[in-house]
Amino acid sequence: MHVRVSGSKWRLVLAAAAAAALAATGAGAAGVAGAASKSSLVFAELNPFSGPDAAFGPEMVAGCDAAVGLIDHHGGILGHKATCKGVDTHGDPADAVPAAEQMIATVPNLAGVIGPSSDEALATVPILNRAKVPMMADTGQSAFTHTTSQYFWRISPADDVKGYAMALYAHAHHETRAALVFGNTVGAQSDTVTVLKGFKALGGKVVDNVKIALDQPSYNTEVESMLGKHPDVIFTETDPATAATFFSDLKQLNHTHLIPIVGSEVTLEANWVQAMVRAVGGKTLKSYQVGVQPYAPPSGAAYTTFNGALHAVKGFSKTTIAVYSTDPYAMGYYDSVNIYALAMIKAHSTNRSAFNRDITAVSNPGHGKVVVHSFAQGAKDLAAGKSIEYVGASGQVDFNRWHNSTGAFEVAGFVHAGKIRIVDVVSSAQIAQLSSKR
Repeated sequence: MHVRVSGSKWRLVLAAAAAAALAATGAGAAGVAGAASKSSLVFAELNPFSGPDAAFGPEMVAGCDAAVGLIDHHGGILGHKATCKGVDTHGDPADAVPAAEQMIATVPNLAGVIGPSSDEALATVPILNRAKVPMMADTGQSAFTHTTSQYFWRISPADDVKGYAMALYAHAHHETRAALVFGNTVGAQSDTVTVLKGFKALGGKVVDNVKIALDQPSYNTEVESMLGKHPDVIFTETDPATAATFFSDLKQLNHTHLIPIVGSEVTLEANWVQAMVRAVGGKTLKSYQVGVQPYAPPSGAAYTTFNGALHAVKGFSKTTIAVYSTDPYAMGYYDSVNIYALAMIKAHSTNRSAFNRDITAVSNPGHGKVVVHSFAQGAKDLAAGKSIEYVGASGQVDFNRWHNSTGAFEVAGFVHAGKIRIVDVVSSAQIAQLSSKR
């Protein structure tokens, strides 16, 4: 993630923890084919808006709002306007299940979902799939790499891919002794398997693996133990408060120095960066830390359209726009909504089961297809009877038989608040070669 930020347009929809009024296969499962011609189609943002991963939701809002703004400006979807609705999972499966069930049962004209995240996907994907609700998930869990869920789609790379990218970067910079410092959450721990596997396959040694309890007042014991094993790189993903305490303790116990940090995309989020700047200083963070996230260069026709749409969203501050305008996950959420909308136009239907079958028809490359970079262009070409390939702000989408699409990763470093710099790119070919090693 190219820095998730707490924007001024958060939507908090606190889902009831009580049992849902209707089962997932009940009233919500029919789709929206019967909606009145002027009713709005709803794209639900199923992600944490509170809890340790509270920054995920607002990032999703940015991408979704940018997309529906342009969709509505260019005539809507088959006579319907589009809107976004936040659904807070709190980053906890126990809260996410009733939230998803309530959403399915009570949200009128629910067209599709962006999400769920790694925090709750294992619990909520089966519910959404049974209800025939298409989902553009941002979970990175490898459990979905070969999924058979018909309504599951993923345009962001899996965590098992990201772990290899983290290992490759560290190896390229001659790091040989690694410590893993990951929070004890489902999302954080999902990165560790391939970081371990990849780094070892490259000849590195993992000298410490800390499954860290979040938000403790001190980590002196863990830091002292780790320093005694002499790592030359730290792979990490924790929430901001935990990171601030851990690395502040590390700096104090290591004679005012850190150890090079290679983090997941979480370490590029605005709230993580802000917490770390307060804890260790901006100059130190700039010198020692990089984060790995999907590669989506801020350039080209599709990006220009996305950036313009982001600037047109009411309520976003200049700082918020500056951060999200280079955020590959916000771009991915924007692209997800556009793919949904174009699939509906291709299917001549807002029925979820109908347009779900046409998602690859408007996204995947193919012979004779016209490449389009915006909803407006795609809708126009579909109306003219053309076959299209939507290539959006996050790049080409090519879903495989398991509805997964992957690409390259960028390694980015902190510059100052709201700005990062790309320092390296890890290609999909490099990842494929490393993942094939035993």
